[in-house]
Amino acid sequence: MPPRLLLCSHCLHSVAQRSILHPSSLHKFLSTASATISLAVPPLSQTPSPSLARYPPTQPPSHRPPELRKTQLHRQYTSLLRSTPLMLFFQFNNLKSSEWTLVRHQLVIALRKLDASLPPSSPPLADNIKIQVIQTGIFQSALLVVDYFRPEQLSPSSDSFTHALSRTARDAVISKKNLHPLTPLLTGPLAVVSFPIVSPSHLKGVLSILAPHPPLFAAPARRENPRYYDPMTQSGLQKLLLLGARVEGKVFDTDGVRWVGGIEGGMEGLRAQLVGMLAGVGAGVTGLLEGSSRSLYFTLEGRRGMLEDKAKGPPEEKSAE
Repeated sequence: MPPRLLLCSHCLHSVAQRSILHPSSLHKFLSTASATISLAVPPLSQTPSPSLARYPPTQPPSHRPPELRKTQLHRQYTSLLRSTPLMLFFQFNNLKSSEWTLVRHQLVIALRKLDASLPPSSPPLADNIKIQVIQTGIFQSALLVVDYFRPEQLSPSSDSFTHALSRTARDAVISKKNLHPLTPLLTGPLAVVSFPIVSPSHLKGVLSILAPHPPLFAAPARRENPRYYDPMTQSGLQKLLLLGARVEGKVFDTDGVRWVGGIEGGMEGLRAQLVGMLAGVGAGVTGLLEGSSRSLYFTLEGRRGMLEDKAKGPPEEKSAE
């Protein structure tokens, strides 16, 4: 409904006189005023719909408020799981901040020394191997999304959001809760050591510092690194317990972790073992096929000789002189 017109008393008096003298002029005046006012109101088709939701392209809607710290941790853990092929899980108890500092310092020293001893073709990883404390509940949620949510399998006609924090991802993995192989390990306070690539040599160096197991994963000698045996450093290391690892999406226990770290020559040695294994299998298959074909050849040749002798008939006896 258009708003009312505020007219002065003089105008009202003139309008009343016009309505008495010329009634049609009043109708014309009011219709013109109504048309003028109605033009100021936009039509309903041009007004924005209140139900139309608009979101910035860098922040799509999620089932949790994006400003919460839990949401940011979920996003951080999702990115960490997708970009890290090797992760070690340690359980700790009552580690002080000073002990954490000493443990990280010893880890960096050992890894930098390992990088210096490797050939130049090997990439340095000392500054990219990190140890951090995680929130187990949020980490488990991010783990389910990374391992079980497949947005490419959704219907192409679906217009729902498919990012890691979307409601679609949450509904797709909520039934997988407590079914992941890593779920038994995600209890209590945990720390994660992340590797940018799978490097058995660097894994061996980390295990020698955080979880020594002689003779293959022996701790550094006291002469080489005397500060490793400081009482506060040893107190922090004794509070760490190796639980397992996640290698290329597969779960390994402590024995499996040590097997990966014990590969001689690192990835190059693993490739050499694989090539030798494949070469041995190929040679065995070739020998088996050659033996079968050779046996068949001799059998057929013997049968042909028998048929030829039978076709010639019995041999003629020599006449006695």
